[in-house]
Amino acid sequence: TWWHWMNGNISREGITADLEAMAEVGIGGAQIFNVSEGIPDGPAPFMTPQWLDLVKHAATEADRLGIELCLHNCAGWSSTGGPWITPEHSMQVVNYTDIKTTGPAQFNQVLPQPNTNMDYYRDIAILAFPTPQNDQFRIDRLDYKTGRWTEYGLYPNLTDTPADAAVAKDSIIDLTANIAPDGTLHWQVPDGNWTILRIGHTTSGKTNHPAPDAGRGLECDKLSREALDIHWENGIKPVLDKIGPLAGKVLNNILIDSYEVGANNWTPKMRDEFKKRTGYDLIKYLPAFCGRVVENAQITERFLWDFRRVNSDLFAENYYGYFADKCRQHGLLTSIEPYDGPFECLAVAAKADIVMGEFWIGGNSAGQGGSFKIAATSAHTHGQKIVGAESFTATPDVGRWQSYPASMKILGDQVYCVGVNRFIFHRYAHQPWMNQLPGMTMGQWGTHFDRTNTWWKQSKPWMTYLTRSQYMLQQGQFVADVLLFAGQAVPNGVVASQQLKDMGYDYDAIGTDLIEKLSVKNGLLTLPSGMQYKLLVMPNTTFMTPRLAEKIKNLVKSGAVVLGPKPQNSPSLMDYPKYDSKLHAIANELWGTDDNVKIIDRTYGKGRIFSGISTEDALKKLEIQPDFMDISKDPQTAFIHRKINDNDVYFVSSRNTQQNDAV
Repeated sequence: TWWHWMNGNISREGITADLEAMAEVGIGGAQIFNVSEGIPDGPAPFMTPQWLDLVKHAATEADRLGIELCLHNCAGWSSTGGPWITPEHSMQVVNYTDIKTTGPAQFNQVLPQPNTNMDYYRDIAILAFPTPQNDQFRIDRLDYKTGRWTEYGLYPNLTDTPADAAVAKDSIIDLTANIAPDGTLHWQVPDGNWTILRIGHTTSGKTNHPAPDAGRGLECDKLSREALDIHWENGIKPVLDKIGPLAGKVLNNILIDSYEVGANNWTPKMRDEFKKRTGYDLIKYLPAFCGRVVENAQITERFLWDFRRVNSDLFAENYYGYFADKCRQHGLLTSIEPYDGPFECLAVAAKADIVMGEFWIGGNSAGQGGSFKIAATSAHTHGQKIVGAESFTATPDVGRWQSYPASMKILGDQVYCVGVNRFIFHRYAHQPWMNQLPGMTMGQWGTHFDRTNTWWKQSKPWMTYLTRSQYMLQQGQFVADVLLFAGQAVPNGVVASQQLKDMGYDYDAIGTDLIEKLSVKNGLLTLPSGMQYKLLVMPNTTFMTPRLAEKIKNLVKSGAVVLGPKPQNSPSLMDYPKYDSKLHAIANELWGTDDNVKIIDRTYGKGRIFSGISTEDALKKLEIQPDFMDISKDPQTAFIHRKINDNDVYFVSSRNTQQNDAV
């Protein structure tokens, strides 16, 4: 269960009573969060000596009772920060100003500084370019394309833009060396009309939340390992030092909860990282950040795609991946809720030891989409045993002590059928008092799941049922027929298909970290985890890098069956336009040369390529029978299939209390 310590209102006797109550009904672990939610200050502020003493007491008592502990990595539930993060190590966002001037003339003026938060700003570049004749045209959806806002699956828009709105790349002059510390630019302006662009970065100002005052501060730069080191030293190491040998034994897990802190589209090392990963310098393309077209739409949109890709990869590597590395260095596991951020969700999920989703009472339903499908599919494809879920989180209108085991069971069983196999209840508010009922809350949020609840002691049979179910669902290996590729565009999430489940088939999805690791064994698509599938379904886009196209061609040649449209363009500016020519050659070899054919069913090597048909039609052509079918007039049955040694094991659940027939 989540275990919320509310704004320093913590007591030794309350900790002992809470943990004993958990052990009594069969709760195996508690995850400590320190939050505020409007609760008055208590006697043990976050990270003070008395707070650290209470954490050690909790670890000592948990050790006595056989309960595992996990700690959220900072105060609040999102995301990673605290008072020790200064503006230069906080999340950075790109801002700019531009002014017009005419030459020939000597320019000696202070350039207006872009929007600045917390009195922190650093220049990236000062650029000048001839002002286009069509000076009003701007790239559409700019905040999404530059990573200021998040939109999943965004590919380049290669529609022609007005030629008189474009800025020639060779005409852009880098004046960064000409600006003085006070912002004064000295420049001999050539003949003509010019635009001077000052582009830089400032802190986003985002703080970890909802944190008590003692633990609230700026969010660390998610693209910077140096920033995460500072957070670790101040926000996690003091706890590990305090509890000593209990770290890694009892407190064995550090959690990064759901991402809710917005954009981080710059870091001081971005220019070097971008060049290392793409092979070209981004400086002359920076006018795209203010909506300018550099050269043409083909060039500009592909650069922005590359930028989002690099930004996403830095999130996965320097934040989530580096955090997991630091945990492992200290003998700790890492739990991650990897969704709703400006990154590739499945690449982030791959960094976790325990990947988690969440489901709500009165919020999102237990359908096949949602964060818990990301968690389940990542665990299946990467060979992770545990699929966690923040469970039974309640909105205020359906919380308020209204939920109880019988009202929650059907929802929980439905989530099991998606692939979750460990519930982490939301929420248990730490009860610091021994004589107050109903006691402490977590403000307005969550199912009231704690020892002061009227049905607490009666919950043990349900806990026994959950324990048995989860034990079985953690055995063996998941079984599915279809593998979906989530695509190369970032940010992105998981490809979810309720339709496939309704037809009686199950599926997984993979991201860019696993597509290269796919192989073919005995005609089946095979992952290093041992998972195997009969059909690979590509995203419905004609964008694909040549490297991915080559991989798909080799898979089909080796015996795989793939469904997907014929690619037409690389989304990247890397090695453009040669990449497109290479892509066309591969596509013609695999999909055929006739682009007027609407439906493709083609044998290539030992395998087969489909295009222009539905997944259902492809499964029928392959004569793959549904794994499980509810044959009632109004199907209400969900399922999940696992293979344990040579045994096929199904968990089956009804969405209602009516009788259903299934085969």
